[in-house]
Amino acid sequence: MIRHDRLFLSRGFALLTLFLLGGCSSIDYYSQLASGQWRLLHAREPVAEVIADPNSAPALREHLIKSQQARAFASHQLHLPDNPSYRLYVDIGRPYVVWNVFATGAFSLDPVTHCFPVAGCVAYRGYYSQGAARGEAALQRQAGMDVYVSGVETYSTLGWFDDPILSSMLSRGDERMAALIFHELAHQRFYVKDDTEFNESYANFVEQEGA
Repeated sequence: MIRHDRLFLSRGFALLTLFLLGGCSSIDYYSQLASGQWRLLHAREPVAEVIADPNSAPALREHLIKSQQARAFASHQLHLPDNPSYRLYVDIGRPYVVWNVFATGAFSLDPVTHCFPVAGCVAYRGYYSQGAARGEAALQRQAGMDVYVSGVETYSTLGWFDDPILSSMLSRGDERMAALIFHELAHQRFYVKDDTEFNESYANFVEQEGA
C-alpha cells in the first residue's frame, strides 16, 4: 500500500469538515476539490511498474526514467524530501491538472486572497474543470474584477499525500519536468502560510538552482 493511503480517509474527512465550516455556499467548491484530489490518489501507480510494463509507450518510459534521475538528484543533491512523492505516476488525460482563477480589483495589483485550513491564504482558487474555472472567472468579471485563468501542470499537497508525476508534467520536455519536481518538493520542505509571493519565489529559486 502506498504510504499515507491508510491516513487518507481520516484526513480527508477532517479536512472536508473544516472546509464546510465556511458555509453552504462553499459546498460545491470544496466537493470538487475533494473529488479531484481523490481521483488523483486513486489513479496512482509506481513509476517503476510503468517503466517495467512492456505495454508502456517507449517515449513515456524514457520520460519516467529521466524523472527518477531528477527525483534522486532532488533528494541527494538539493536535500529535498526523500519520500514516495514523484515516484508515482498518473495519466490525467488532459493538459493541466487544475485551472487557477486569479482576481484583483479593477486596475489593482493586490490579488483577492482565499483562505484554506492547510494552505492558509493564497491568491487564487483552483478548479479541476476548465469549464468551472471559466464560470468563476465570468462571475468575477461581472462583479467588476480583473481576472486571469491559468492552467497548472502540477501542484503540491505539502507532504499530506504522496504527490505523483502527472502526464501534464511531461508535455514540455524533461528539463521542465525536472524543474517541476524540484519546485513542488521545495514546497514540501518549507512553506509559509498566508504568503503566496514568498512561497512561489522560494520554490522558483530552488527550481532554477536545481535545473
